[in-house]
Amino acid sequence: MKRITLCAVVVLTSLGLTALLAQITAAPRAARKGGQRDWPVYGGDPQDTHYSTLAQINRSNVSKLQVAWTYDTGEKGEKGGLQTSPLIVSGLLYAYTPSQKVIALDAATGKLLWKFDSGIGGREPARGLAYWSEDASDTGRIFAGIMNYVYALDPATGKPIASFGDNGRIDLRDDLGRDPAKQSLAMTSPGVVYRDLLIVGELEPETLPAPPGDLRAYDVRTGKLRWIFHTIPRPGEVGYDTWPKDAWQYTGAANNWAGMALDPERGIVYVPTGSASFDFYGANRVGDDLFANCLIALNASTGERLWHFQGVHHDLWDRDFDSPPTLVTLEHDGRKVDAVAQTSKQGFVFLFDRVTGQPLFPITNHHYPPSTVPGEVAAAEQPLPDKPAPYARQLLTADMLTARTPEAHQWAVDQFRKFRSEGQFVPFSVGKDTVIFPGFDGGAEWGGSAVDPGTGILYVNANDLAWTGALAEIKPGISDVRTLYLNRCSICHGENMAGSPPQFPSLIGVGKRRSPEDIAALLRKGSGRMPAFTDLSSDQVSALVQYLTNGEDRELANAIAAAPDMNYAFTGYKRFLDPDGYPAVEPPWGTLNAINLNTGEYAWRIPFGEYPELAARGLKNTGTENYGGPVVTAGGLVFIGATSYDRKMHAYDKSTGRLLWEATLPFAGNATPATYEVDGRQYVVIAAGGGRPRGAPAGGSYVAFALPR
Repeated sequence: MKRITLCAVVVLTSLGLTALLAQITAAPRAARKGGQRDWPVYGGDPQDTHYSTLAQINRSNVSKLQVAWTYDTGEKGEKGGLQTSPLIVSGLLYAYTPSQKVIALDAATGKLLWKFDSGIGGREPARGLAYWSEDASDTGRIFAGIMNYVYALDPATGKPIASFGDNGRIDLRDDLGRDPAKQSLAMTSPGVVYRDLLIVGELEPETLPAPPGDLRAYDVRTGKLRWIFHTIPRPGEVGYDTWPKDAWQYTGAANNWAGMALDPERGIVYVPTGSASFDFYGANRVGDDLFANCLIALNASTGERLWHFQGVHHDLWDRDFDSPPTLVTLEHDGRKVDAVAQTSKQGFVFLFDRVTGQPLFPITNHHYPPSTVPGEVAAAEQPLPDKPAPYARQLLTADMLTARTPEAHQWAVDQFRKFRSEGQFVPFSVGKDTVIFPGFDGGAEWGGSAVDPGTGILYVNANDLAWTGALAEIKPGISDVRTLYLNRCSICHGENMAGSPPQFPSLIGVGKRRSPEDIAALLRKGSGRMPAFTDLSSDQVSALVQYLTNGEDRELANAIAAAPDMNYAFTGYKRFLDPDGYPAVEPPWGTLNAINLNTGEYAWRIPFGEYPELAARGLKNTGTENYGGPVVTAGGLVFIGATSYDRKMHAYDKSTGRLLWEATLPFAGNATPATYEVDGRQYVVIAAGGGRPRGAPAGGSYVAFALPR
């Protein structure tokens, strides 16, 4: 491999390198003066419980919480989006900026200690880092995913550790059995560390071509590949017969992008996977498609499969397992059971014995209609848990449409009459929109859930909005560039380029907003949810730029190579919004839920989030879209930001769901908070990046709260 010189910019404050090194090496895992409680793992601990034993901030005093410090990254605009849940180790906070620079802050003051700039402009969300230390005398290393690379950084200086991989980094495009230069992927959620292994997944395109979503483990010291698990099985491997012959050579995804959980005592890693590409038309992957849409239990040392559960057979709806699982010990049928809970976009909690994979509550196969699209063979059955009841609505009916205003209601009624709405797992058809409820962004999302180990109560926030989608035939004789657009771009931006703002912007008039050079750069490098189309030739990129800005250039269109042979394209993600931009269904549009996993019953459920302008007119507690997860503490509290429109950080009574405190953030806190203690003082910190609602400000700040001294 060609050696690449890293562009590393490391900024040190007046603390000084010598003093900083001394601070870290003196007590990487021990208490500093006055007590030290870290948050050293994404999700709080390897089990991803989002739980803290800290109780200094509690029900009786949380109303006094105030800003302790704020760190502004100085980065404005969308860029990759700030969704980071930081790590706190020995009084230092490690995190990302929106453009995926890695920073270290003094966790008590927010003072910048160092910053690492890889020289790569990060364009994807970065949700967290991983930390490894061999023993109490070792300073360890920080593992940072920056686009398709994983860097090993010295926690004291932020400099790459040259002995790891290729001068401090590994390239995740390698080791997949395909041309690395043509693979598009990015590491958005951090890997998990087990002993001397870093186990990783990655974000991949929803369209073809896409790389296989193989799970891989690398040596934490050298960066060498130690094991690989093929999520699209190869000949002789379990699951190979659930795909067409040799599908592993041409299809892709079935990837882990949401994160994992680890049972370090047993050495088992629990890995949720997403759908296979192409998401909505699977004529080239007829069969159940293992190990897409699965929760997989692997031997963390070897990558050997121990058990799996497939939540969606032959997924045609982009129903990824999009949240990291949560490990908890429960009382079930009079005995203690070490369990794993997996939430889903559909609004379900699947609960299993984490050793055997046996469900703790029955899972029943339900029958669904076949596809009417030529070449498609939808699965006849899909598994749903009998308990707990879903935390999002499952079927949109005419009596559930918005009543916000008479005009909005009538508009929604007129639109609804055009849709097909029959609940979950109804295959898309050509020319008529099908309702997806809850929508493509959940139910649950990547923020994950929190669980109180003392009570077995799981806390999960959810979106409860309707979306729609349909397929369109790619007819013979259509120009190559139009085919290229339909195969690569229409899945997000729609066949008519209208998109579904704010998540999927309109491309109508894009040539007036961006230069051809900017559009070409986006196509090559990707941005946010948009993958990098690294396999496109320069002629294909030029043709797409021409098509997006000025319509088809027939001469150029006829000169380029055809896109992958797909007979049907997705017409685009469409949020069911009224003409004023509000959800066209009745509230709640977002919820926060507390579910007792011992019994499968709900402890409480509340609307979560508000639109400030509607609240000012008396329409409160509607709930809103929300992204980022909760944290639960021994102080009796659930801390969560997540709400996109009101930009609030919240604290709820974990027993009742009563709001005890809230504060407005500089930008929406679409991230999972962390809580920790330094010198006897407890802090709660959240990344505020914003930018989700159309026109909302976006930036990058970390805000830490604490009780007054």
